[in-house]
Amino acid sequence: MTVYRFAGFELDEERAELRGPDGTPLRLRPKTFEMLRVFAAHPGRVLSKPRLMEAVWPNVHVGEDSLFQCVREIRAALGDEQRQMIKLVSGRGYLFMAEVAGETSPVAPVPGPAPAKPWVPRSRIAGLVLVGGLLAVAALALATLPNLMAPPPATIAVLPIVDATGGEGNALATGVTDQLVDGLARIDNLRVIAPQSETTVGAQFEVRGELLRSASAWTLKLRAISTATGVVESVATATVDDAIDPELQEVRLAAGAGDRLARWLNEVLESNPAAVAPPPGVRVAIEQASASINQTSRERFAVAQKMLQSALATAPDNIDLQVALAALQTRGIQMVWYDEAEAAAAETNGADMLRRAVALRPRSIAVLEAQCRFLAATNEFVESLVACARATSFDPWNGSALYQTGLAQVFLGRFEDALQSFREAERYDTPAVSRWTWLLGIGWANLLIGRDADAVLWLERSIAITPASGRTHLMLAAAYQRLGRTAEAEAAFATGMQVRPGSTVANVEPPARNVSPAFLDASARIMSVLAELGLPER
Repeated sequence: MTVYRFAGFELDEERAELRGPDGTPLRLRPKTFEMLRVFAAHPGRVLSKPRLMEAVWPNVHVGEDSLFQCVREIRAALGDEQRQMIKLVSGRGYLFMAEVAGETSPVAPVPGPAPAKPWVPRSRIAGLVLVGGLLAVAALALATLPNLMAPPPATIAVLPIVDATGGEGNALATGVTDQLVDGLARIDNLRVIAPQSETTVGAQFEVRGELLRSASAWTLKLRAISTATGVVESVATATVDDAIDPELQEVRLAAGAGDRLARWLNEVLESNPAAVAPPPGVRVAIEQASASINQTSRERFAVAQKMLQSALATAPDNIDLQVALAALQTRGIQMVWYDEAEAAAAETNGADMLRRAVALRPRSIAVLEAQCRFLAATNEFVESLVACARATSFDPWNGSALYQTGLAQVFLGRFEDALQSFREAERYDTPAVSRWTWLLGIGWANLLIGRDADAVLWLERSIAITPASGRTHLMLAAAYQRLGRTAEAEAAFATGMQVRPGSTVANVEPPARNVSPAFLDASARIMSVLAELGLPER
């Protein structure tokens, strides 16, 4: 990554940080930072307003007020009140006059209008890059996913979030607006307008929001409004503790409400008005069974499975029922609640149902999310990465898909990539009830890499939320033991065996099918430590 140095300032790309002459970090909004980065990469060159807007807001239609605001914030941060560093060239654009030095990459071309092709965000590219390169994954995606003509994208206008606190939350409201616009702009079947006024011409929906304050928390409330009728079609809210880092507050408020908004939009845009209404009770069966997927016992799982199978007998072509059953059976496979014959049947049945569902609803978040998880649970890790990337292309804040992406990357031996995916899920924190899973993922990836002290911190945080996971206690025991903290290792091991009685090396170690040699080697080292602590072979 490049560090640009000019006029005593340092612009650090890797840390996304601007440092003043005394080394103190100066806080900039993400879009303001990105515009300054573009200026620093092209010193002495006039950059037109359209090109700057395309570089900073790709795939988003913003007004010039957004551009002017970023320029004002850059000038304030650099102390450029006399406008000697950033000059307006009348009729042409802006000129960055500072002399830039330092370790810089080759000068990139002046940003211009993007070619007419689908835009793939960096997080999706990271999720798709496999051994063998992007071409192999692209070929796999084309072979796996239906080649359907996508309908024209819907258009949504996102108005600036209103600070309802009387000024205290003005900067936070502006940052949340930026985060929300950026996320929505990454959705494949959506076109985003970000006006700085009340003008929403051409949009099917408009999003308005207020930022509220309580004694110890911030709350974002969004309303999605039909521009044709003026009716509020959906409401999405998110709340964060005011004790966390301000930048994380921005991200989690936008992600929490944005995730709900993205899912609602997906249901609206992917619904089939001509579809036959399902028989009474189908929705109830789906809701009750879905509630049993993440937090369930073996007995409740069996009841939920019978409920869905009974509903499917009355509506065999109902895609929602098929997806719900496949998702539930995924849980059964993960928890080893099937015998060998049942597991094989569930895997075949789930694969068939999800294949049909994807063919009929190739852009449905619910379908792609279920397929992403199912493929990971059945050790089809390469295919899982493709499905997970598709799911995040319609909901970039999808914590479940990001977590499954991280799992697939772990088994493929791509531990650093997995850490990035788990950390992104932790950063968005959606839904918060699943938080322990990505904390566990970060701890596990660190343990596989050999960063045992870091692994302990994350595993302890996961256990603090959900103490009933035996595997987590066993991982923690291995990390303690490798750090020489023997008494703590023995205590964690004893707890793990109590929570997960009957654990052995054979049933704790993940299956070896389709996993990489790097994972097998790292996992074997962990298993040997657990064997030292007393974990029986079988």
